[in-house]
Amino acid sequence: MLEFALAVTLMLSTPGPGVLSTAGVGAAFGARAGVAYVTGLFLGSNLVMLAVISGLAALLLAVPAVRMVLLVASTGYLFYMAARIALAGSKVAFIQAQAQPGIRAAVLLQIINPKAYVVGMTFFSGFVIWSDAYWSEVVIKLIVLNAIWIPIHIAWLYAGVALERLNLPARTQRAINIAMALAMLGVVGLALFSTQ
Repeated sequence: MLEFALAVTLMLSTPGPGVLSTAGVGAAFGARAGVAYVTGLFLGSNLVMLAVISGLAALLLAVPAVRMVLLVASTGYLFYMAARIALAGSKVAFIQAQAQPGIRAAVLLQIINPKAYVVGMTFFSGFVIWSDAYWSEVVIKLIVLNAIWIPIHIAWLYAGVALERLNLPARTQRAINIAMALAMLGVVGLALFSTQ
């Protein structure tokens, strides 16, 4: 169970559309709007986990053509996000929103977020804890996942609110962007490795 909790912490902490947009909403619209946005991400994330647990995601991925299209699209999207972050120059590369997004926008983001499906499949098929008690394992994993998910997303929200107030030197901002992009490429590597 400790390995599972560590994997959850590492995978959820890496930059992806959810946490980067959370920081962006916090930076652009403040903590109150950010909490509503995180609520939507939470709901959407759990919908994705239910799709994974129920087998709906696996059913779609069982069709080789669909699986290849989703793999290419997801990998391409994550590479695009990494490049966008790394090449943002001297501005910390949170995903900026022009209009204040709400709960609905956040739920939809999670439903189309390829990282959410990779994470869900990795957690629910890659870490067998009790092979003879599947539903107990699923419930415990959901509790652990959400117990880690919530503070990580609140921390990213706080980071967005706090970093907007700081006047960081350009060099520091570039270093942050490169570190986030490398973490995103690590997610791409994990996604590709998990398909083998």
